[in-house]
Amino acid sequence: MFHKLYPKDQIKNYLLIDIVLTVFLFYRVLSSETAPGLWGSLLLLLLFLVSFYIALWRRSGWLLAAVLSGQGTLTVLGIFIGPDILLFGFLFADLLGRSRSKGQIAVGSAAIALSYLLVFVIRQEPLLKTANAIYLPVMIIQTLYPAIIYIREKAKSLQGELEEANQQIAMYIQQEERQRIARDLHDTLGQTLMMIKMKTELATRWVDKDPVQAKRELGEILDSSRTALKQVRELVSEMKFISLAGELEHSAKLLGTAGIELRIEKPEKSPLLSSVEETMLALCVREAMTNIIKHSRAKRCTIRIEAKDEAYEIHIADDGTGIKQPDGGNGIPSMKERMKMLGGTFAIASSPTGGTALSLKLPLRQLKKEDPA
Repeated sequence: MFHKLYPKDQIKNYLLIDIVLTVFLFYRVLSSETAPGLWGSLLLLLLFLVSFYIALWRRSGWLLAAVLSGQGTLTVLGIFIGPDILLFGFLFADLLGRSRSKGQIAVGSAAIALSYLLVFVIRQEPLLKTANAIYLPVMIIQTLYPAIIYIREKAKSLQGELEEANQQIAMYIQQEERQRIARDLHDTLGQTLMMIKMKTELATRWVDKDPVQAKRELGEILDSSRTALKQVRELVSEMKFISLAGELEHSAKLLGTAGIELRIEKPEKSPLLSSVEETMLALCVREAMTNIIKHSRAKRCTIRIEAKDEAYEIHIADDGTGIKQPDGGNGIPSMKERMKMLGGTFAIASSPTGGTALSLKLPLRQLKKEDPA
């Protein structure tokens, strides 16, 4: 019920402040001997409350009108009572900063500065007099305050949009990963299970006619079952988090066993990647190392990692025979798909000097944080 009287999103931070300032304003006006009479004071305070209430709920042209009305009311009270009344104008300065129009903020800020000048000119009190020296910096702060609030609210809005976009990206990556797992199950495990089914049917037919052939078919069924179990383990392992640093260390041992010299160049400080990003990059590196061992006939390989302002890049090059099918085969489609899911890019080509050059480029969407490790 109370949310209909005061905005819900402002209750926590502003309700108490607004009540305290309003009570002090009423006390200051009604207890002043120079106030414009009881009924005049009550009428001006009522106008102040109406203006404040409208500014509290509106964000369009009504907001500017309410701010001008409320600041004008404080100006009249300041002329009768004293310039200290203008300090309550911070209420309207704060609300003005929540406007969606820069023009409204400029007009309202000018009105705040004008109210100070009018009060001191009409009261014939020098603004720079020692007793009034405090009001000049206060006037400057109060005039700039709406712009500060506007910038803060804009930054908060942009941060909210960024978080929403990141959530959508995470959901998209999750959906794409589910589709990839479904395709892997269909293309690998599905074929193996189909083979087991066919071999089982053959074994059933041969069991009475030719037991030796039936036994041979059962042996092939056992081999296919082991293959299916291995495929399931591989698919499950790909669903888990894989450390890029751990994968690089594993790659060095793997290539060393294959007689390939591996050199890794990486920066001392790297951005902290999300679990999905790091896992996807690690899987791409794993696929690239597998291809090098199986197909490249290389003697040396280099992995160079670069952490730039807007991108995280991994460049892999070897001195082997080069790639014969740059558009497909040897795990290349899966690497392309993983980088596409992350919004990154994948490139591979034969080097003019021999060998293959592969590049993975991942855009950094958030501010970089140094890896605590």
